[in-house]
This record gives sequence, structure tokens and C-alpha cells, in this order.
Amino acid sequence: MSALAISASSLSTSLARYRRSWGLWLLLLVAPIGARYMLRIDGGGVVIAIDGQLPEMTSAFLGVSLGIVVTTLLLPIGWLYLRSNTNRRQPWQVEETTAASRISIGLGRFAADCVVMLAMLAALTAAGWFLGWLILPWQGLNLSEITFALWLVAAPSLIGLCALRILFDARPLLRSGFGDFAYFVLWITSIAMPAAMAGKPASLGANMFDFAGFVTPLQYGAPGEAGDFAISIGGIQVEPGHVYLDVMAGLTSPGYIESRLLWIVIAVALVVVAGVIYQPHRAKRRAAGAAWLGAWLRPGAPPRAMINAPPARRALSGAFNLVVAEFRLIGAGRIFILLAAIIAIASYFVDFRSIASPAALLLLIFGLTAHAGRSEARHLLSLTRVAAFAPMQRRAAFVFAGSAWTTLLALPALSRTPSFEVMSYAVGTGAVAAAVAALFAAISGSGFAPRLVLLILWYGYSSYSG
Repeated sequence: MSALAISASSLSTSLARYRRSWGLWLLLLVAPIGARYMLRIDGGGVVIAIDGQLPEMTSAFLGVSLGIVVTTLLLPIGWLYLRSNTNRRQPWQVEETTAASRISIGLGRFAADCVVMLAMLAALTAAGWFLGWLILPWQGLNLSEITFALWLVAAPSLIGLCALRILFDARPLLRSGFGDFAYFVLWITSIAMPAAMAGKPASLGANMFDFAGFVTPLQYGAPGEAGDFAISIGGIQVEPGHVYLDVMAGLTSPGYIESRLLWIVIAVALVVVAGVIYQPHRAKRRAAGAAWLGAWLRPGAPPRAMINAPPARRALSGAFNLVVAEFRLIGAGRIFILLAAIIAIASYFVDFRSIASPAALLLLIFGLTAHAGRSEARHLLSLTRVAAFAPMQRRAAFVFAGSAWTTLLALPALSRTPSFEVMSYAVGTGAVAAAVAALFAAISGSGFAPRLVLLILWYGYSSYSG
């Protein structure tokens, strides 16, 4: 079978899987809804200030603003949707034995992912046309400028996202929760990297720092020297008046279009690399030299079953025992206990709000999502419904246990400086994280969705100084 036929087969099977996914329709709705509530309409949304003033709304600027929506909102959601297909339980043994080229299979899947992401971008484009009709004067509405600006900014970013999905599916470590964390770091880095091009003239090399693609059109099109270039999600204080941005000049500035095309070439190259380094799914084998470490990290053997044991009597404090059981399952594993002990000790010496609390919450995110993913597995719920406690009672105990973990890790900090503020952060962060984990795990049936959502929320919490 030729490489082209293999890629075509991979493309068709991947598209068939996406067509059967109800999440695809939600994905197509996210873009228009996100555009409406993130753009600055009626005083809210994304504020882009140049020298403390709002830019005039033009068709090209509207397209770039929609590109900001893609970078800040849709990239994590798109990753969440694409990644769920690799983390979902599926009979991978059927395809792991194929002799077909992994590069060809990867290119087919990459093309299918691009079709889905660009369909989402097309829905956002239609929403941009409608928003332009609402907020722009009729003589200033230019649908081609909205489309050109949006697709030039956002399409390479979405195609790069699809390439990362294929690359992260190639290696066992990146298929795991570590891959989700690695993508989160890359996403934050891609937003922060354009700061490296501040003050540099427009060129291909400078524009390659701007993977998100929206900084150059705004900065290059600003009048004179942009002394206070600020992009903030939410509301910031701005001065009266507006500043005119020549966004089209920024989109056609030296090296910008070439950089966007080069990012697409890099994305295709990443897919080829993923096919070259692909490692099939196999049973995990531990290195001989690390056997002692693996044996130490593994939980101990369960107690031997007693075949003649009498039936257990009903506990007097069943609800409390349920919370204790959830507490133990969240903190399962010796490595979790070791890291928790380190964080608890450090909380006595460092600032709790800025260091200890984010560290405790980051550790707890992985424990919460792992346990929530196990508990909310689709076929397991049918079994848990016949237990003494209903699933909602177990979820409530899960929230209490999450709050108990963060409170426990904050005890050294409370012993040093007892305060209501530290106590509220300790109790609240664990409860909120556990509630979010339970909610998204119940919806998705896995621990992946809550993990990514909580990592994004954790970034906001750790960045907020309070």
C-alpha cells in the first residue's frame, strides 16, 4: 500500500471518529460564544491598550482581536478536544501491529485534526462577520480584511497545535499526564515569548518569537513609538480617546507572512519527526538499574484476603470513613506523600500565598484528577451506584477530602502565623480544585479534562498576587 493511500485511510477513519463525537459540535460553538464574551463590547472583554488608549475598531483590528481569542481561549480547548482522542480508552492493539508507515499514519491524523481545528476557525470567522456587522459602521465593514487578519494570525497556531498533538502521542511519557503539563508550559511560553521581540525591527527572525501571531500586527501598526504596549484580559483603566492602528501594515510587515508560513512548515516537520520516533504502546518495562527505586515507589502489597472472614458490620460513622477513604485515594503512592511532606515543611519557612499554596495546589491537581478519572470511568459508575453511598455522596466526600489535604499541608504555616487569610486559602483552594475535578471528570469520564482546566486555573491563581 502506498504512503498516500495509508494517509488517506488514516484521514478518513479519523474524520469518521470526529463525526461521531458530540464534543465536535460543542467545539464549533465555543468559538462564536468566546468571541462575543472576550471582545470588548459594552465595556468588557479583552482590552488592548496602546499608550493607555483603546485602538479604533476596524475590520482588520477585529480580525486580530479574534486571533487573540484563539490564542487565549481556543488553543487550550482545542488541545483538550484533540488530546481526548488519544487518552480515551480504545483498542490500540488493533493498529499497533500494522506494518504501515507511522509517518503516513501521522500525516493522515494530522490532516484530520487540521480539518477540525480549521472548521472551528471558520465558525469563528462567521461570528466575526456578524460582530463586524453589529459594531462597525457599514462603510467600514470589510469582510475580506476580517478573514485575512484572523486566518493569518490564528491558522498557523491551530495547525501547530495539531502537530503537537501528534508529537505528544508518539512517546509514552508524553501520552501521560506529564504531556498535559508539558503542553501547558509550552502554551504559557508561547504567550510570553513575544516579549523577546520588544523594540526589535520587524524581520523574519523577530517574528518567529511570536507563535501566537498577534503582537506584530499591533506593535508594528502603532503610531510612532508605542511606549506602553499592554494586552490584558478583563478590564483595565484606559485613558479617554482612541488611537488608530494600521493593522494591515503590521500584517504585511517585513517577515511576518513568511514567519506564519514557516510555522506551518515546522508543524508538518514535527509530524514527520513524530512518525520517526513513534514508540508503540507496550507493557511498561522498568530498567534493571532502577528496579530498587520502582519497588520503593510502588505501594505495598494489599493484605491477604480472608476467605472465612465474617461480614463487616455497618460503621457508626460511615460518612466520615468515606471522607477518609477518599483522602487516602487522593494521596495514593509514596512519591505523593514524599512531595506533600516537602511542601508542608517548606510552608513553615516561605510565604504561604505566593509559594507554598500554589505548590500544594499543583501537587494536589495531579492527585485529584488521577483519582477523579478512576472514579468517574463510564463503566465503573454502574457498579458504584449499587454501593451504600450514592455517587453524589462520594463526590461530596471527594471535595471534603481535597480541602482536608490542602489544610493539612498548611498546618506548619498556620502554626507559624495563625491567620484567617491563610486558613481560607488552605480550605478554599482544595475544595474548589476538588469540585472542578469532580465536575469535569463526571462530564468527560476521564482525568484529562479536569487536569488541563485546573492547570490553567492554577496559572491564574499563582500569578495573582492577592
